[in-house]
Amino acid sequence: MLDFLNDLLWSKVLIAALIGLGVWFTVVSRFVQFRYFGRMFRIFSANKAFARDKHGHLSSFQALMLSVAGRVGGGNIAGVAVAITLGGPGAVFWMWVVGLIGMATSYFECTLAQAYKKAEPDGTYRGGPAYYISHGLGANWKWLAALYSVLLLVTFGFGFNALQSYSVATSLEDAFGIPVAATAIGMALVVGAIVMGGVKRIARVADVLVPVMAVGYLAVALVVLALNLEAIPAVLALIFKSAFGLEPAIGGGIGAAILMGVKRGLFSNEAGLGSAPNVAAVAYVQHPANQGIVQAFSVFIDTLIICSCTAFIVLLGTVYQPGAATDIGGVALTQASLASLVGEWGRVFVSIALMLFGFTTIIYNYYLGENSLSYFSDRNPVVLAAYRIVVIGLCGWGATTDLGTAFAFADVTMGFLALANLFALAMLFKRGLRLMRDYDEQVAAGVEEPVFDAAKFADLGIDRDAWKLEPEDAAAPVSARVRTA
Repeated sequence: MLDFLNDLLWSKVLIAALIGLGVWFTVVSRFVQFRYFGRMFRIFSANKAFARDKHGHLSSFQALMLSVAGRVGGGNIAGVAVAITLGGPGAVFWMWVVGLIGMATSYFECTLAQAYKKAEPDGTYRGGPAYYISHGLGANWKWLAALYSVLLLVTFGFGFNALQSYSVATSLEDAFGIPVAATAIGMALVVGAIVMGGVKRIARVADVLVPVMAVGYLAVALVVLALNLEAIPAVLALIFKSAFGLEPAIGGGIGAAILMGVKRGLFSNEAGLGSAPNVAAVAYVQHPANQGIVQAFSVFIDTLIICSCTAFIVLLGTVYQPGAATDIGGVALTQASLASLVGEWGRVFVSIALMLFGFTTIIYNYYLGENSLSYFSDRNPVVLAAYRIVVIGLCGWGATTDLGTAFAFADVTMGFLALANLFALAMLFKRGLRLMRDYDEQVAAGVEEPVFDAAKFADLGIDRDAWKLEPEDAAAPVSARVRTA
């Protein structure tokens, strides 16, 4: 039954829904993900991304790093290799297409999450699909918000945390011979120290780990490209020809390339699944669209940069041969391919990268579960403490247990999670467009830093208290936010 539901959801229903909505959002928004691609760097600067906020807020950059911590995981290393093995090199092209389309979906879901966020006493915010479903769609849909929160808790807070612990433990055992029991104890202690500090400590850890792991992986990929410059044109030609079935020697043809590229792309970047909006809502920004733009870039980082690194490592290596049968796949193929290019230390490097990717995903998953609980309990300290203890226990137990059935179950619950979110996005799309057009109009008028006036959107059910500017921002003259000729 689990296999049947997984196949139905991920091979048919969700592919059609995610691609269809992504194209719709892209066209109607006039390709918002490309129009504002360069603006995200200005947003980081405007929100003092690298400075400590005296009001306790998290910046756009911190929310981005927390989001990348979740998006970038085992799928970027093992999943891409699986896509190439089963769908051929052309799967990479369709993975890129899905990433570019998914940027628009991520823009709208994260913009709505910002608009409907709720302010917390400690200066942070809470938000996500449960909040824009209950406040945006109205009281009649609160049951859907509650269902979404339960699915989020079960899928990410419990299921995927245990599974990621298993991946990290087995990776360390393979690379360094560290017993899984030792990893289980160490991971439970470290995760406990991080999650007990709440979202602020989680964001600070992500601030450090995510740039290190992403830049490190990118640096190795650039070294590989530099050492194989003459082979790059041939690899690109192979990707494009295989994507359109012009390489008859490669089994599966265009159908397999599209299916695997789309599936792995969607699974990796999470655009439309509803997980990233929970993180997007934590940032202090002056307009909801600011964080929508930043989170669209998160999809770009995941799919167009990190996944591409793995793809070029596999295709430039000597282990994978297009059209030929291979006995290895997944992370083992990535490890062997990198080793064939740079030496045996490449295997160890991939194991370390997988460990870091998995660890940051654990703390991201923890936060998603905490956010789902806050929807029901309003941060009840007893409930929160119990949840943290369960997560710490799962990290220790999951590291020592093969959870194949649990993984299949979590995939199904994540599929239903995505359907609930996509339904809400379709229903709230016009509101997302209003938010986007408000931002567009201010930019067109020469405003350098558009500001959101919640009073203008009183009919949307937005919490005005969450959109009070801090004194120094409210006191800034309008002229300071307008470009000079």
